[in-house]
Amino acid sequence: MTTPGMTIDGRIVGPEHPPYVIAEISANHLGSYERAEAMVQASATAGVDAVKLQTFTPDGLTVRSDRPEFQITGGTLWDGALLIDLYEEAMTPWEWTPRLQEVAREVGVTLLSSPFDETAVDFLDGLDVPALKIASFELLDLPLVRRAAQTGRPLLISTGMATINEIDLSIGAARDAGAEEICLLRCNSAYPAAAEEMDLKAIPVMAERWEVPIGISDHTIGPTTAIAAVALGASVVEKHVTMRREDGGPDAAFSCEPAELASLVDSVHEAWTSLGSARFGPSAREEASLSFRRSIRVVRPVSAGSRLEVGDVRSVRPAGGLDPDDLARVV
Repeated sequence: MTTPGMTIDGRIVGPEHPPYVIAEISANHLGSYERAEAMVQASATAGVDAVKLQTFTPDGLTVRSDRPEFQITGGTLWDGALLIDLYEEAMTPWEWTPRLQEVAREVGVTLLSSPFDETAVDFLDGLDVPALKIASFELLDLPLVRRAAQTGRPLLISTGMATINEIDLSIGAARDAGAEEICLLRCNSAYPAAAEEMDLKAIPVMAERWEVPIGISDHTIGPTTAIAAVALGASVVEKHVTMRREDGGPDAAFSCEPAELASLVDSVHEAWTSLGSARFGPSAREEASLSFRRSIRVVRPVSAGSRLEVGDVRSVRPAGGLDPDDLARVV
């Protein structure tokens, strides 16, 4: 089975093409437009294909309340904070988006975003953002999924926490609303995520079941999970980026710095290149190594016409004579 690809801003994304790497800026701009712009530029220098924002307003996600259910608990990085306070800190001002979009164009990367309500979809659609991402927590917000699908833009749908039935619902809603190009992202919605909970063996299963490109939205620390995901067939790698972890911020602990991002880009591309094809026999560069195989050679002086004795011939390098399995017959 050949998994169909998708196209984002002219770039084909799929198993037959190099990994599409997305740098997630998220809240790591720390409220500074200048820092956000520097992150776009640094990500481009690192070699990513796209940078991604999150488009929401705090009151579009929640309401201000000090009731227990509106306070973050459960061992997260943000325990003790109110939901709305976290979102106020993390929000990317919408007026930054067209400016950052222009910066992205200038440095040769694509700007994407995750809309968190229908007004955000309309805003991003108006800016001609070439693809939209549905975050894991919004996977079952089917009205949002449908509205994003109605734009006709490719959709990246993150699947943290989702069951097979829930993914069926989301991808079904997207397709029914007109989405023709969908990529599902394997994700673990813990921050940071533990490598042992990523269960990357799901990637080929997802590709077979839903017949779409599969990627990874990676919240683990370090590059190993992303490299392994590509080896298992991931076509998209999304990773959070920050200028410096020590500067802090809601997502800093599980984000990579620019030099680490550059290393990750190189590593996932090398991992993809190493997959190659299901080839057997020598590769082009192995041809010269065939001479290092053994063959039967006369290894001490013998007279013409004399009978070969044990010890006169041996199986030695280089190749080019009789095969080693002929030694007993020769003697």
